[in-house]
Amino acid sequence: MTPGSEDPRIEVMYRRDRAWAFGAIGALWLILLFVFFKIAPDSGSTGITIALLIAGGLVLLFNTAAIIALLRHYHEDKLHLYGLDLHYIDEMKKSKR
Repeated sequence: MTPGSEDPRIEVMYRRDRAWAFGAIGALWLILLFVFFKIAPDSGSTGITIALLIAGGLVLLFNTAAIIALLRHYHEDKLHLYGLDLHYIDEMKKSKR
């Protein structure tokens, strides 16, 4: 592989990591919404329900923003990040032969 050329495995690895990241965020959203709707009726007061809504919203906001930032970084630097992984994977395969 010449410098600057992109190994097709890099794109496969990036897409797989991106899918897992979106899956994790989707799962987080579903779990927090499920928990909120299950405990909100028993929360006792409107103030507690609002506090739960705000806290859950902040968790979702910051976690979603963190995953989006992570994916942007991975996209910008994927040649280096995944190239390094592939280098060591290839070296391990060579050493096992």
